[in-house]
Order: sequence, then C-alpha cells, then structure tokens
Amino acid sequence: MVQESRSSLQELIDSVRMQILSESGNPDSEDVMKMVENTVLGSRQDLSLAEAKELIWKIYARTRSKLGVLERYIKDDSVNEIMINGKDNLFLETRCGMIRENSLLESTEELEEIIRNIAAGVHREINEMNPILDARLKDGSRVNAVCRNVAVGGPVLTIRKFAKERITISEMVSENTLTAECREYLEILVKCGYNIFISGGTSSGKTTFLNALSDFIPKGERVIVIEDSTELQLSLIDNLVQMECHSANTLGQGRITMEMLIRTSLRMRPDRIIVGEVRGREVSDMLQAMNTGHDGSMSTGHGNSVTGMLRRLEAMYLSGSQIPIDAIRSQIVEGIDIMVHLGRLKDGGRKVLEIQELVDFSNGKYILNPLFLMKDNGRLEFTGNRLKNTSKLRLRGESL
Repeated sequence: MVQESRSSLQELIDSVRMQILSESGNPDSEDVMKMVENTVLGSRQDLSLAEAKELIWKIYARTRSKLGVLERYIKDDSVNEIMINGKDNLFLETRCGMIRENSLLESTEELEEIIRNIAAGVHREINEMNPILDARLKDGSRVNAVCRNVAVGGPVLTIRKFAKERITISEMVSENTLTAECREYLEILVKCGYNIFISGGTSSGKTTFLNALSDFIPKGERVIVIEDSTELQLSLIDNLVQMECHSANTLGQGRITMEMLIRTSLRMRPDRIIVGEVRGREVSDMLQAMNTGHDGSMSTGHGNSVTGMLRRLEAMYLSGSQIPIDAIRSQIVEGIDIMVHLGRLKDGGRKVLEIQELVDFSNGKYILNPLFLMKDNGRLEFTGNRLKNTSKLRLRGESL
C-alpha cells in the first residue's frame, strides 16, 4: 500500500473541505463521498484500485466524522476497547485479546483534534489548563483522554465501547461466567430484596453483570439508577428513573455529583436504588440508602477480592467523613447483604469467583459466610453453607 505523505494527504483533505464550504446548504454523506472520489481519482491516477479505496476512505473519515479514522474501529463489533498512547501506538482489545495495530493517525495534531471533537460533543473543553477528559459518545461508549502536557509520550485516548446488545444472565451461564445453580440462587436473592454489591477489577464485567441481575427485579417496583455515565440498559423495568453525573462547565458551574444524585433519589419514592459504581466518598450516601428501607439496592466497585473490596469501602467512606471505623463497619454490614466478586482470566473470560454473605464484624474483622467459591479446578461450586440472614426470604415466602 502506498503511504501518502502528510503534506499531500492534507492538501487533498483541504481541497475537499473547500468544496464542502463552497456548497450552498449542507451536503449529505453521499455528496461528500462523491467529492472525495472525484478529488482522489482526478489527482492520483498512479494508484491501484485498493490504494485508491483506502485513500478515499482516509480522506472521507477525516472530513466527515468527528472521530476521524477511529470511526473504523468504533463500527467494528469485534473491537471492545480502543487505546491510543500517542499517535504511533494503537492497541485494540478484541474478542481474541489485546492486539497492536498500525496507527492510521498522521500526526499528534490529528489525535488532538479528535479529542477536542469528543469534548465539544459533551460541551467540555480539554487543554493544558484542563488536561483530563472523561466523557461518553452518543452510543454510550466511555471516553478518557489526557493531554500531552500530562502524558509524556503524547496525548492518550481510551474508548471503551458500549455494548449494543445486553447480555442476559442465561447467556452468562452458557459462557461459563457462572453456573445454572448460582444463577437460580442469585435470582431468588434479587427477587427477595437482598442488597448486593458487585466487585471486580477493571474490565471484569461488573456493569454487565449488574445489568443482567436487574432482569430479576419484580415488575411494578420503582427503580432509581445513578451512574457517573449512563451505561445500564434496564429495559425490563417500567417504573425507571436514570440519572447521571455532570462535570462543571468552563466557569466551574453546573457540577452534579453522585452524592447529590443519591440524596435526591431518596425523595423520589424508590423501591430500589442502583448505583453504577462507587469510587469515593459517595459510598456513605450509598450505604445510607441501603440502610433506610430500600431493599434490593445494588452497586459495584473496584476491588481484588471480597475482603479487599470491604477494606476499600472503608477507605472511601473515611475520605469524606471522619467517624470511628467501627461505626463505618457497622453501616457496611447493615447495608450490604451479599458480596459478588468477578474476575477476568488470562484467556479473557470473565467469571464469578466468589459469592459471600456479609454477616457481621468482630474484633476488626468481617464475618463472611461463603456461598459459592471458585475451586482449583476452575469451577464455581456451592459451598453447602446455608444463608444466615433469612428474614427477607421468609417475607417473600422463599427458601434457599
């Protein structure tokens, strides 16, 4: 494939842009494609058909799409995440694992333009004064960008794509994320209103799992969902309110935090409150919600194990409130009934590694009742332990 020099490629791009500007009205995609084809074929007769098609696509992407050449990966369903570490380092996470691709970006300036376009789409700015961007695309894909004055090797852009089709818990059983026995157990826990916290590492499937568990919420219940950026697809819930946080504008105004949304949700007559992910001091408000009669509430957080997540919850609580640690542990135990921990294996598969009932705490340690554990053979197995807190089961006429 013939590689276009940056200057000649830019000349062709500028030529097409001038044609677009000279048109009366706003030319549609088909018209722009014709302009690109005519420009390329009229100026470059030395190209093969494949080379001409590639060049036409490059120019069209740069003149029509705000994501430029990255649009190719956004539309590719086999790509789950796009990672760019400076203009020359492009990595993709696919169903087959992490792969390195030849970068299609011509310059650092082109990468910066894409980042600015994303920021503008959510009414944000990214520059040396505001070098970090957290945003999402129209399809819900999560975006993080860091300017080159902070990232040593050049601008960094990470896009985690939004799943177009939600994965059900039954499909997870088919994919060996959990067993059929575990699925039935969790279904009863959700229906009976046990408060569930899901932990796991980055990209372990916490949000996907929470989304699937929501299918077990009984019809007729009013559910309030609070997220940093909207990701959950709770299509089976009729009485649903979804809210998301907002960053401050360039004047430092309009910031809406998760704490604010959790507090206002308590005045919206919720049956259940679902908090997408807790990262800081909003954990205290989440626990308050779970402790004030909203049975069946759920949330997620980053942790390496159930016990590790519990310690992280303590630390997050302490970051916003200086109260005795035993009081914090008491609120955690009273608020959370069940801890589910997910992990991502070396082959890329996501699995439930442990499910434990949070019973109490004593002498600075949490008392846990293991219900399901991953054995050395790689299978998730029921421990045989009976649920200690059966009051919610009895209220719904269920048993485990």
